[in-house]
Amino acid sequence: MHVLPYTSEPYDTYTSPASLEEMSAALKSVRAQFEKTYPMVIGGKKIQTEATLVSTNPSAPSEIVGRSASASREHAEAALTAAWAAFEDWKLWKQEDRSRVMLKAAAIMRRRKRELEAWLVFEIGKNFVEASAEVAEMIDFTEYYARQALRHVGGLGHLNAVPGEENESFYIPLGAGLTISPWNFPMALMTGMTVGAIVVGNTVVCKPAEDTVVSLAKVFDIFEEAGLPPGVVNFLPGVGAQVGAYLVEHPRTRFINFTGSLATGKRIHEAAAKIGDDQRWFKRVFLELGGKDAILVDETADLDAAALGVIQSAYGYQGQKCSACSRLIVVDSVYDDLLERVVERTKQLVVAPAEQNPDLGPVCNAAQDGKVREYLDIGRSEGKLLVGGRRIDGEGFFIQPTVFGNIAPEARLAQEEVFGPVVAAIRVKDFTEGMAVVNNTVYGLTGALYSQDRDRIEIARRDFHVGNLYFNRKCTGALAGVQPFGGFNLTGTDTKTGGPDYLLQFMQMKSVAERF
Repeated sequence: MHVLPYTSEPYDTYTSPASLEEMSAALKSVRAQFEKTYPMVIGGKKIQTEATLVSTNPSAPSEIVGRSASASREHAEAALTAAWAAFEDWKLWKQEDRSRVMLKAAAIMRRRKRELEAWLVFEIGKNFVEASAEVAEMIDFTEYYARQALRHVGGLGHLNAVPGEENESFYIPLGAGLTISPWNFPMALMTGMTVGAIVVGNTVVCKPAEDTVVSLAKVFDIFEEAGLPPGVVNFLPGVGAQVGAYLVEHPRTRFINFTGSLATGKRIHEAAAKIGDDQRWFKRVFLELGGKDAILVDETADLDAAALGVIQSAYGYQGQKCSACSRLIVVDSVYDDLLERVVERTKQLVVAPAEQNPDLGPVCNAAQDGKVREYLDIGRSEGKLLVGGRRIDGEGFFIQPTVFGNIAPEARLAQEEVFGPVVAAIRVKDFTEGMAVVNNTVYGLTGALYSQDRDRIEIARRDFHVGNLYFNRKCTGALAGVQPFGGFNLTGTDTKTGGPDYLLQFMQMKSVAERF
């Protein structure tokens, strides 16, 4: 099978009148589809239920974006059964044919870019650029994994030979698994988690976050349009504590791919480790959890570039990224100068409904709104409020971009994941102390160093203990096929999404020898 080399999908910066007109039309079209109800899909059958999940617009929570069926444990059981039934045929498909279906799905995503972006604007409050970047990432995962899977065709060709024997080793899929996706990147992450598994022959049950059931219904429509056989992917919206927990513990679940909070990840890891009755395997569990990511700035840094990187990393999508900068660690001699620049840039940011394409839209939901406000109170007790610090009055879940200064390295605001537009600024005496503070957390996802000192850059390359490290740039925005993404410590299992080894998580090697 011949395919063009992989290249990253460009995202739109929305600086041209033409792109803004296209988005305006897409928003109008999507708004006209509000309040529809979407079915779950099990083995190709569309199922409605009396109970529903309701998705609202966080910019205006009285607006219902859509509803979905809400699965029971019986539906979860049926979905897993359907996945195993589909696996028997799907695993026999030629790899070229499975990859071809994924490449077609990517082409459909590309044609529907503006519509998909508009759903993200309304359902989770992304501005236009953040929505475009997510759709581009979804396309990237699909294109990249379709090509990576082709690398495994024909088995391993570099094994040593033994006279009188034919020896071969090749990969086979695991079986039927479970993917549980978060609300902050509903299209990109669920797509990447799912495509990585199915493109090499597995089947999955997809349990989306309750807040983003419409976005995932749209992705599932694309899979169906691309020709994915019934049961290869089963769409199971439902309450996580019910259907998600049930499938995590199920003895026939072969693997679990989860992105979300540390607390939930711990529960999944513990539950999945227990061997159920009639269970024939140890479940593979892939976890991508939280972060308490730091940008370290020393006295040699370009302070304007650092201030911009902090703003981009801390406030992109309202700080609701596991890679967001939530700790700003600054050497004492430039602390005041840098913080002045960061504060001035922060004051210029516009917070408004996402469909107005502001710098910051709303946080995702009422629970997240309440959580961030609690941390604003904590910040006032632990440090000095430099800018922001309050919820904006009105219906939507709008929080001012906030910086607290003089936060101690051990303070709650410096240790706990806020997942909102809040930065804890920490003063350190020098680079050495800064490096100690950088690694003083249970997490280890992303980080950045702004410095012009080559020796310090090389020290950080070795000792800054995160899965994704950046020098003199923001700490968000990893690209599939360019910066494999995943973290250390309690951030998760470091599966490195968008990397050349990712698909190996969903396969097992079989060695066969024949004596002649």
